[in-house]
Amino acid sequence: MAVTGKPRELAGLDGALGAIAARTAEVTGADVAVVRLVDESGDAVARALHAESAALRAELEGSRLPAPSVPAELQTEREGLPEALQRVAEQLVAGGVLLVPVREGNAVVGSLELLRRVGEFDEREVKLALAAAAEVALARRAFGDGGAAAAAAPDLLGLAGDALAAGSDETRAADQVATLAAEATGARACIVWRYEQHGPVLAALSGSSLPTAVGLDAVRRAQNVPGSLALESFADGGAVVTLQLGEPPQGALQLLLVEEPDPSDPLLERLGTFAVRAAHALRAGERRQTLSLELERTRALLTIVGQAIAELSLSHTLDTAIEHVSGLLGAERLAVYLASERGRLEPAAERELTGPHARVAERLLELLLGPARGRGLLGVPYAATDPRLAGVLDVLEELGIEAAIAVPLRVRDDLIGLLAVYPAAGRELTENEEQLLRALAAQLAVAVQNARLHEETKLADEERKEALESEREASRRLQALYEISRVFSESLSLDLTLEAITRTIVETLEVDAASLRMPDERGTTLEPVAMHAREERLAEPLRMILSLPQPLSPVRPSVFRSGEAVVLDPRSAAALGAAHEPLVPFLEKGSTAAVIPLATQAEILGTLTLVSLDPDRPIDGATLDAAISIAGQAALALDNARLYQQQKQFTDAMQRSLLPREQPQADGLDVGAVYASSARMDVGGDVYDFLELADGRLAVVLGDVTGHGIDAAADMAMAKFVFRSLAREHSEPSEFLAAANEIVLEEIGDGKFITMLYVTADGREGELACASAGHPPPRIVRAGAVEPLRVRGLALGIAGGQAYEVERLRLEPGDAAVLFTDGLLEARRDGELYGEDRLDVSLARHAALPAAELAQAVVEDCRAYGGDLTDDCAVVVLKRT
Repeated sequence: MAVTGKPRELAGLDGALGAIAARTAEVTGADVAVVRLVDESGDAVARALHAESAALRAELEGSRLPAPSVPAELQTEREGLPEALQRVAEQLVAGGVLLVPVREGNAVVGSLELLRRVGEFDEREVKLALAAAAEVALARRAFGDGGAAAAAAPDLLGLAGDALAAGSDETRAADQVATLAAEATGARACIVWRYEQHGPVLAALSGSSLPTAVGLDAVRRAQNVPGSLALESFADGGAVVTLQLGEPPQGALQLLLVEEPDPSDPLLERLGTFAVRAAHALRAGERRQTLSLELERTRALLTIVGQAIAELSLSHTLDTAIEHVSGLLGAERLAVYLASERGRLEPAAERELTGPHARVAERLLELLLGPARGRGLLGVPYAATDPRLAGVLDVLEELGIEAAIAVPLRVRDDLIGLLAVYPAAGRELTENEEQLLRALAAQLAVAVQNARLHEETKLADEERKEALESEREASRRLQALYEISRVFSESLSLDLTLEAITRTIVETLEVDAASLRMPDERGTTLEPVAMHAREERLAEPLRMILSLPQPLSPVRPSVFRSGEAVVLDPRSAAALGAAHEPLVPFLEKGSTAAVIPLATQAEILGTLTLVSLDPDRPIDGATLDAAISIAGQAALALDNARLYQQQKQFTDAMQRSLLPREQPQADGLDVGAVYASSARMDVGGDVYDFLELADGRLAVVLGDVTGHGIDAAADMAMAKFVFRSLAREHSEPSEFLAAANEIVLEEIGDGKFITMLYVTADGREGELACASAGHPPPRIVRAGAVEPLRVRGLALGIAGGQAYEVERLRLEPGDAAVLFTDGLLEARRDGELYGEDRLDVSLARHAALPAAELAQAVVEDCRAYGGDLTDDCAVVVLKRT
């Protein structure tokens, strides 16, 4: 007989290397691919290359590298390449380089070189290059040095077996076996069969000349023939060779040869060796597939556990478990049951199930706790005919349950539930699936228990938070009442008190609006004096509704004097008159309102009207109780504010009566003065006055009496009298202060004194003279530059026989002298004084203003810094025109 197979024509080693170079360039995106082999001279010679550039191809064809210059390790950096290859990389302007040594044993027998312009080679491309280098080594072994004798009869089956032994893709192991066998033997077709319980199953086919039905018959006949190889002839002269794969056989390899081989043909022996390698590759592929499946299922298990731990939600844990178990087992109908306090199973999560399936679950649990206790898992492939489920046959028929798989959910020794799957009839679990389901059930039980504990803890925590929030709300209202009491008692401004009452009511009680009405001057009508709305957009509409006056008829005062809140409904609102009639339409639609009187035993101080527009937030009893408590504080605050306002008006009038009624008219001088009273009720001690001397000069005095109240006012009057009586006789500053000191010593009480500045100014000549008795020195303002006038002396009323120095200077047109009391400097913000530096900055900034405007600007700057003044202050400006 003729030699069996006729291998396909091959182009020799160079052809194989060229194909490797081209394919490697394609899959890695390389612009240049070079394959070198070491020849007899010891040089690595370019045997195949791929390059788009004709110039590069010409330069690289037949190029040589000294064998020692070829790196023994993979190189990805340009510096690691031989010099000749570095030049090629520079010429190409390569962004990525890769040199892979070709090895045979421990020896380097060549290299695979890849270059590309854009980007470095990534990890995947490096692996592809390593595989290509292995193909180069395999081709070298097959063809030797590439001569004709070697190319004529390479051991292709041996090489194919080596390729299978080196490793294969587990997902394509059968396809690879069929393809390699057909290529190496030149067979017209090759089939790989896999043996299953019900018979051979087609696993892979290369070529189409052999009908699978014919091949299947031949495989079945070969299974009954002793030996691992069976040979059958065809009528057309061809033959079918069937080889058993593995021991015991796990499958078969079948080849359709062109000619029937002679029994002594070496091909048959080589086929036997190849079959051993092929069986090994198929087993390895199956193991990898099994491991891959187990890994995937383990990932699913970890996903269930991980999501359950992350969410700590019972419903989410169960839904996640149902979804993944359904996917892992390919079952659409399943459920998780949890044990109730009565010991019954109740569905906690289910899929594609309705009706009384819990009865089936309880029967499965009985069996698991009984005969199947040791196994820990129960499978019923045919539920309708299984006598163990006879008691629930009616439910099985009603729900169409064909099979069941159940595993208990335990945490240590406690049974907490059951996981049940209801697949199609005949479904049985593999050993791997059983292990997975047990592991999943164990983890699911722990996750369910943790989620339960978490939700119980969460519920207890929410109840505790609600109780704590209730306590906080009560504490907040008490704190609000305390703050209201403190603010109201400290407030001295009637306007601020009115605004604070309505704002506090709205913010504390969370009503929509509060309106405050107070009696007019005749006491016959309650006039609106303040209103506050919770939302800005409602402010104007509510103001129009709540801004009407409330007449006080002979009957209605008794309602308000009772001190009790009046809860309004449409009828009572209409009865109160025009002031509350606009509320009637809102009350009819579910809004609530109340009127709270602010009254003493003697008189009505006012009324508070509260409105809540939202029916879901009514003014209830707790709101009214809090409002009445606030109203008590508000009534006290209103009474105090009214009294303070009356006293403040009196003291301001008294204080201003001691100040000049009009500014003096002096030639060449622009005179301005500002007196700013503090927020205190007491009379301050600041005084200033002007007097025109006989020679035309203007005399100015500015002083500050210690203390406040009536005594300070009396001392102010005395200081003004001293100025008026002495200035004409002792017009010079030093003489005036010396004489004034003696009078003050006699008239002022012990421990009291007066600081004073005395200035004379001649507007025509610009001459200014100044002396000081313990008073802050004046500021001289010249074209934006400010400097103090250095005058000093002991305050009046401390010791007799004092001499006071005089400072003289000339004011040029536009220059100004600024006199002030220490209340200006002592304004504070966060404990820091306004001080002389800020005063000088303000004077320099406003130096161009007229005298009166300059004085006013300084006072306003001081107020902007410190807010309400804590002490009176006076400012006098003398500016030469």
